[in-house]
Amino acid sequence: MRQNKITLSGIIIIGLFIGAVLLCGCIGTNESKSSTPEGSSENPLKQAQIPESGVLTITGSTTVLPVAAQAAELYMDTHPGVDVQVNGGGSGVGVQSAGSGTAMIGMASRDLKSEEKEKYPELVEHQIAIDGIAIITHKTNPIASLTLDQVKAIYNGNITNWKEVGGIDANIVVIGRDSASGTREFFHEKVMNKEDFIQTQLEKNSNGAVKQSVAQTPAAIGYVGLGYIDETIHAVPILVDGTSVIPSIESVKDKSYPIARPLNFLTNGEPSGLIAEFIAFIDSPEGQEVVIDEGFVPLTR
Repeated sequence: MRQNKITLSGIIIIGLFIGAVLLCGCIGTNESKSSTPEGSSENPLKQAQIPESGVLTITGSTTVLPVAAQAAELYMDTHPGVDVQVNGGGSGVGVQSAGSGTAMIGMASRDLKSEEKEKYPELVEHQIAIDGIAIITHKTNPIASLTLDQVKAIYNGNITNWKEVGGIDANIVVIGRDSASGTREFFHEKVMNKEDFIQTQLEKNSNGAVKQSVAQTPAAIGYVGLGYIDETIHAVPILVDGTSVIPSIESVKDKSYPIARPLNFLTNGEPSGLIAEFIAFIDSPEGQEVVIDEGFVPLTR
């Protein structure tokens, strides 16, 4: 009889102990749930750092413009509250707009000049791609090749007829860019060695306008970024040490093509917020695919 009482008491004690444990567990579980707000993300800080709305203004180089415009479309697809506005005007406009704060990002198809750095000391360059400058002629005048010296002689007026370089018997119509163009600035320094252009040069305000003019003028010559080469014009190979080098992504990448330059975004100071996020997007694999799709050379990180 005594043994049965002890056994019954033990069962009661064990039952009370198990109940206490279960009660504590329930309380602990409820506290754990209350410490994490319902619907919170796994990394709320990271999510908060990605801008969900706002306006981003980008202005400048017509060479960089197609890359920026296409990247803007892709970015806005995944950020429906963001409005990215992209406009041209030339590299000079891009520098001035970024430096004066009238645009959040400036576009330039060249490096900053010393006087620009002095005027806008806070400007920061962000290279987004590499470009080659192609010399183009009309499809009916497919010049086999030109040396850089011959290109220079055409643009300074020392060569005036195509037959002097193996082309048709016609006076050369020289087409170039206007003074706001970064492509012109680079061409003037790299090809012309800072010598003056022929006074009869026709000046256009964009790569597209140069290409269109050359495509419509049988005796014309012009220069455009790689991304503007298509079947409507002839891209002239450049003769380098006796070898004809066709302007292409591959020849720019392996540095065999001699006329290449950086494509840059410009910001007034180090970027943050929406500006930094968009530049990071351009620099991402998806953004660099846009660079390739537009006919330019992606960066190798």
